[in-house]
Amino acid sequence: MILSDTRIREEVARGRIVIRPYRPGCLGSNSYDVHLGPYLATYRDGALDARSPNPVEEFRIPPDGFVLIPGQLYLGVTEEYTETHGFVPFLEGKSSVGRLGIDIHSTAGKGDEGFCNYWTLEMSVKLPVRIYAGMPVGQLIYFEISGTVAKGYDTKSGAKYRAVSAHPAPSRMHLNFARKRRPGRAKG
Repeated sequence: MILSDTRIREEVARGRIVIRPYRPGCLGSNSYDVHLGPYLATYRDGALDARSPNPVEEFRIPPDGFVLIPGQLYLGVTEEYTETHGFVPFLEGKSSVGRLGIDIHSTAGKGDEGFCNYWTLEMSVKLPVRIYAGMPVGQLIYFEISGTVAKGYDTKSGAKYRAVSAHPAPSRMHLNFARKRRPGRAKG
């Protein structure tokens, strides 16, 4: 079940949903609007390697905006810091952003219960588009959880994106390969 505006407001008051900064005018009927933060990053190398860290170049979006170009992946970040306790947050692009041909996430639209951080956006465009820091970019939708969560993201030892940062976080897929092999498994 998706939380309504009334329920989101109640859970913010209880502290089970945290949104900073919280702006009452950003609360929709069943979602909360989030905005593009001031930083973008791009990967330095043309070919990425899932088993290795891939360095990024980060820059601040200028006051007159920045033009995203097709064929380039940009990592953005939300202006808002969020925490979700007892619910599953989903981040979707706003329809006005989609109508400009901007995708704000490739596959990472779902957060985990216990996620406490800014959201990194995996942005791509169909046509060149000028974007601006602070523009509405997405909306958070909250789902109720059925059953008890044994371990939230904020307490999970293997969580790769727990370090709080207002900057885009590059892929940490390489950490999956760094885990020790289980005993008895053949190498190769």
